[in-house]
Amino acid sequence: MTRPELLRPELLRPELLRVEGVTKAYPGVVANSDVSFSISEGEIHALLGENGAGKSTLVKMIYGLVKPDSGRMTLRGAAYTPAEPRAARASGVAMVFQHFSLFEALNVAENVALGMENPPPMKELASRIKAVSEEYGLPLDPARMVGDLSAGERQRVEIVRCLLQDPKLLIMDEPTSVLTPQEVDILFRTLRQLSAEGTAILYISHKLEEIRTLCDEATILRRGKVVATCTPRERSAREMAELMIGATLTPPERAGGTKGATALEVVDLSVASPIPFGTSLKNVSFKVAKGEVLGIAGVAGNGQDELLLALSGEVRAARDAVKIDGAGVGHTGTNERRALGLVAAPEERLGHAAAPDMSLVENALLSGALRKGLTRNGFIDWGKTEAFAAGIVKDFDVRTPGTHVAARALSGGNLQKFVVGRELSQTPTVIVINQPTWGVDAAAAASIRQAILDRAAGGAAVVVISQDLDELLEIADSFAALNEGRLTRPRPVAGLTIDEIGLMMGGAHGMEVAHHAH
Repeated sequence: MTRPELLRPELLRPELLRVEGVTKAYPGVVANSDVSFSISEGEIHALLGENGAGKSTLVKMIYGLVKPDSGRMTLRGAAYTPAEPRAARASGVAMVFQHFSLFEALNVAENVALGMENPPPMKELASRIKAVSEEYGLPLDPARMVGDLSAGERQRVEIVRCLLQDPKLLIMDEPTSVLTPQEVDILFRTLRQLSAEGTAILYISHKLEEIRTLCDEATILRRGKVVATCTPRERSAREMAELMIGATLTPPERAGGTKGATALEVVDLSVASPIPFGTSLKNVSFKVAKGEVLGIAGVAGNGQDELLLALSGEVRAARDAVKIDGAGVGHTGTNERRALGLVAAPEERLGHAAAPDMSLVENALLSGALRKGLTRNGFIDWGKTEAFAAGIVKDFDVRTPGTHVAARALSGGNLQKFVVGRELSQTPTVIVINQPTWGVDAAAAASIRQAILDRAAGGAAVVVISQDLDELLEIADSFAALNEGRLTRPRPVAGLTIDEIGLMMGGAHGMEVAHHAH
């Protein structure tokens, strides 16, 4: 009979970080309540939980951005109380954030230097970047401008910047939300290599299949408390999701309805990007029928934002480049398109989808005034508007003290539910959504996807732009990928393989041709 520890080498590794009884409260909410867990050297440890479960606050305390109210942390047995990120880095703790903090107008080496306490001379730094990036399979050219890099390459810059500090613990927050399947494989190889060399990795992600593939152990938070720990490869993704939400999950159901007439048609749409370092659209064409969901994939920065702007009417194009129910609307603005039943929810929630300092009621009015009849003779009907906002909060389970609070006070996931809910509640005939469930947990994602499928079943034509392939495969009928502003020809989802999808996302535009050549 073998001893169990011989089968699980991570049990023999020395402990690196221990968190004991850590609590952090903000006015009106306890972000972390008596949280304890530990990570061994070289262990890849997942931190799981719904939005608002307390994951971000916990890693911010480990990284020195937030000070715990009570509890203690030890690093290699010694008390660990980082007063600021600089102290955390000096102790060997590094972090790659979900939103990259890079300057687009500087090159790779300059960006790396900005993140170091005392950077070496540029020439020496450039050769170290090259050496480290190649050693870990993340090739980078130190002289390239960051504005010209893909999202995956930008992430490499952040990771290499951390690796130059030779960290003992690397914290990664949602690292794969901007990567193609092939880039995810590269990242995982790098993380496994670091783990084999003894670097511990604390890994936050909503993608449970990834966690099953990659992580040794998982700590699961719910409403600020640790509710479970498990070994991910011994659990199904569904079991972990249910531990996170404390309830059973029902996967979205697709109504096998018949497709109607074409509701949205895009013909040879080309528009220059209004966004600095953006990607212009080049000859994009597709059709979406009533009752159909078209899923559009692509790595961030390949024209997704521009496509949403061109469909919503924020960027205008040739009259017949965009048609709703056969009528050319490419030259019209957002109000004219809304009147015809087109609603849109952009990716950037604060600032684009919602005005940060306005209340939820005012934000409901901003896009709902026309279709919900919230004004009369030029005056706002506040009663009706408040009822509309309250309905969104109720139907989409938006966690908020009330509809009077400012949009910026909501957590990212709750604001996402509100914005998507506001658009879906306007009896739309055409729906365009960029990243519908970005940053929301399993339960909220399932309910948003179900709401989208319900609208499609009711006859709406839906375009979902998303970097989450599992999401697209779950809800879309047809699939296309954006790469450098060009769209591949839409294909039925049934029968598509992940490899084919990765090639489409990576820009194999001749794919249809290659496909038939076999």
